Amino acid sequence: MIAVAGEALIDLVPETVGDTSAPLLPVRGGGPYNTAVALARLGSATAFCSRISTDAFGAMLADRLREEKVDLALVQRGPEPTTLAVASVGSSGSAEYAFYCQGTADRLFTVPGALPNGIRAVSFGTCSLVLEPGASAYEALMHREARLGRFVALDPNIRAGLIPDPDAYRARFRRLLPSVSLVKLSDEDARWLGGDIAGWLEAGPSAVVVTRGEAGLTVHTRTGGAYSVPGEPVRVVDTIGAGDTVNAALLHTLAERELLSADALAGLSADTWRQILGFAARAAAITCTRAGAEPPFARELPPPAPAEQVGPAH
Repeated sequence: MIAVAGEALIDLVPETVGDTSAPLLPVRGGGPYNTAVALARLGSATAFCSRISTDAFGAMLADRLREEKVDLALVQRGPEPTTLAVASVGSSGSAEYAFYCQGTADRLFTVPGALPNGIRAVSFGTCSLVLEPGASAYEALMHREARLGRFVALDPNIRAGLIPDPDAYRARFRRLLPSVSLVKLSDEDARWLGGDIAGWLEAGPSAVVVTRGEAGLTVHTRTGGAYSVPGEPVRVVDTIGAGDTVNAALLHTLAERELLSADALAGLSADTWRQILGFAARAAAITCTRAGAEPPFARELPPPAPAEQVGPAH
């Protein structure tokens, strides 16, 4: 099982793309939430680790997780309101967000007790690593699980408008890296964080995957490799949830191939990386053809090419 730790919120998305006067529709979202749904749809046993409101929006969020067969045993509940993110979607389909998150339930997440033994990996990211006091709790959970030997993935998914002190956040990001096996982020996130991919790899992760929109995906490895795949050409409705789908597809494929360890990542060949990245690119492309974060089901995707025997990267 893969656990996804982080916020669940409601995206308020325009009914008509590009129309600033269009009604806003409530869509269940949040980077970690979308990742959990995408993992479950791809066929991975998935648990969500978060704090969700008991209000009407919180009930919507929890109901969808149940519908998608995501395990809620690690979900905390509270009476505070649900975080809202107002999405502005441009003509290209890219989205920007304004957040309403003062005193919301997901900010009050606390470190849970021991995670079930069946959890093989934990994924972290997005607003949950910014908004205190929950951000410190998620950080503590990450370090604890890494010390226990679990595979840790990190998708910072930067929301600059939420970060009051960029330098302090960049320092936190660097502080997390020794506990992380895999980093996935967009090229914009990488630039915002300083772009020091070589330095990040030296600090801990075995691989850093960078999404480049329609240009595709590139992985940088600690052994010095850099392997890329192109994007999948599709008619883009919006890009909401595309990066989260990439995150889920990477974790799903690594789990399927029994590669959820830092050492296994370090030994992957260029061909294997391209198979994994290609699957993630195809999954994200399908998400981009749909309004809101609606990742694909496994039946909509051809599986990656058969796994190779793990050997030295070349």
